[in-house]
Parts: sequence; structure tokens; C-alpha cells
Amino acid sequence: QVQLVESGGGLVQAGGSLRLSCAASGRTFSSYDMGWFRQAPGKEREFVTAISRSGSSTYYADSVKGRFTISRDGAKNTVYLQMNSLKPEDTAVYYCAAGFMITAQAAGYAYWGQGTQVTVSS
Repeated sequence: QVQLVESGGGLVQAGGSLRLSCAASGRTFSSYDMGWFRQAPGKEREFVTAISRSGSSTYYADSVKGRFTISRDGAKNTVYLQMNSLKPEDTAVYYCAAGFMITAQAAGYAYWGQGTQVTVSS
């Protein structure tokens, strides 16, 4: 199995940027498709973005398209989420996930990190 640890969350003003990292350990990182999800207080966990195990395919939720970018570095066993032009509605706990299919469905991912808080002030 794989262990995932997110970092990089914090407090930022609207319009600002943050880069989240998700470090993977355990089985071969390149075996997994990776995704980012987020969950705001009182709301269900929602899909943000995903990247294929090769890195050649990426998918984004409409709400973040053009503002967020997912990438992965096989040498560092890390997946990144670059978040630009942040809005207060982006405030949530962000989770990294690993699985064997690239999907917007949370049930499609077998492994999850503990989450990192992102707060965007207006």
C-alpha cells in the first residue's frame, strides 16, 4: 500500500496562491493515478483534479479549471496542486488520494492522506 502526506496549506488572501504537496511512500508511486479532493465545513467531499499515473492526462472540476494545476514528480514521489487566483469558496480541507483508476469519484481511490487546511480570506 501507499502512505500519503499532504503539506502546504495555510491562510491566504483572495487572489493569492498556494502550492500543496502530497508525498507518497510505500509501493511504487508510478503505479497510481492521483487525485485531489476537498471538503468544506458542512459539505460533502468534492473532486478537484486528477492526474494519470504517467502524468499525460489531467482532469479538473469546472470550479477550478484555469486556476489550479496538478502535476507529479516521479523522482520525488510527490504530486503537487498549484492553486492560483484563490477565492473564499476554495476554503476547505484538501485531501490527496491514490488509486488504480483516474476518476472524479472518491470511491475510486484506495488511499488517502490526512488532509491539509486551506483558508482563503476575503
